[in-house]
Amino acid sequence: MDIPAMSMSLAQNNLSQAVGISVLKMAKEQMAEQGQQVVQLIKRSVQPNLGGNLDISV
Repeated sequence: MDIPAMSMSLAQNNLSQAVGISVLKMAKEQMAEQGQQVVQLIKRSVQPNLGGNLDISV
């Protein structure tokens, strides 16, 4: 067994996994922020009186 090579391989795998987790965490935070922005946009666009009455003149 080549212990130094195994150690390097394990270290690279750990680094790769840590980078992947970090990227996923950033993506999760970004999606949460975008979700909050969408909720705020929907709250601002809601007009409770809109569509409540229909005036038809013939």
